[in-house]
Amino acid sequence: MKRWAGLFRFGMRDVGTLLGLVILCVVFSSLTNVFFTERNLVNILQQSSINACIAIGMTLVIISGGIDLSVGPVAALSAVLAGTLLVNGIPIPLAILAALAIGAACGAINGGLIALAGLQPFIVTLGTLSLFRSLALIYTGGNVVLSLPSAFREIFSAQIWIFPVPVVIVAVLGIAAAVLLAKTPIGEYILAVGGNEEAARISGVPIARTKITAYMISGVLASLGAVIVMARLGAADPTLGNLWELEAIAASAIGGASLMGGKGSIAGTILGAIVLGAMRNGLTLLNVQAFYQLLATGIIIILAMLVDRLTRGKE
Repeated sequence: MKRWAGLFRFGMRDVGTLLGLVILCVVFSSLTNVFFTERNLVNILQQSSINACIAIGMTLVIISGGIDLSVGPVAALSAVLAGTLLVNGIPIPLAILAALAIGAACGAINGGLIALAGLQPFIVTLGTLSLFRSLALIYTGGNVVLSLPSAFREIFSAQIWIFPVPVVIVAVLGIAAAVLLAKTPIGEYILAVGGNEEAARISGVPIARTKITAYMISGVLASLGAVIVMARLGAADPTLGNLWELEAIAASAIGGASLMGGKGSIAGTILGAIVLGAMRNGLTLLNVQAFYQLLATGIIIILAMLVDRLTRGKE
């Protein structure tokens, strides 16, 4: 038990994020009676589940010292491929595996260009953002893949107790990612590479393999997020995932992941995603227009970066 005790220990940034979420809930609850109801709270968790799924992968990449701007287009490319397979009668498990394989392949391309070719993560993923998006549009001719099987949709629309399946999936993913980061060699490598890459190389850490693995996980989780959205919408859109990278980075930053690498928390990231979901939900209930919500997200990212800058080296 002692070996696993630290896995669920919250750091000060996690406590701060949780406190921020509580304050946000109190404020919105005082402004609208609908906010603090069971149905709406479950709805917030469901709305936050997609961003949390993407943000978990993004957090691992950020901790390793990188960034992944291509998660939205990776999701779109995975979605249109899986959607086409489903419409053509391919079994649901095989279609989902194909989507995840596309995500892993896209992540391997990103990681390979960064780790093996020595290119900058921002430039590489900015380039593949356009590349993967264009491939999704070319593959479908810009058309939405419609009429997905009802059996596929029912899988992700089911509930376990009061929680929708996507929420349960993200909870399991969060535990798995926390275990990976805290209790496995690859997790130690990711932290080491992001903290000091040169020192990690001297210590014998496999730098290239670690970076490629982080980007592959990010790609797989982006594809999983796409599968969940496909099931909810009943369609696969080649424009899926617009601004997903912004929201994932915001959730990671709010949760305490340092954009300089070497520091981050899976629990904090999930809380960060819920903070964004609660904020969006509350503003929607108050009839605040969508572009003000985008403004708030941008401000939160900047504030989170300022907090990280001020606190880095003091913990």
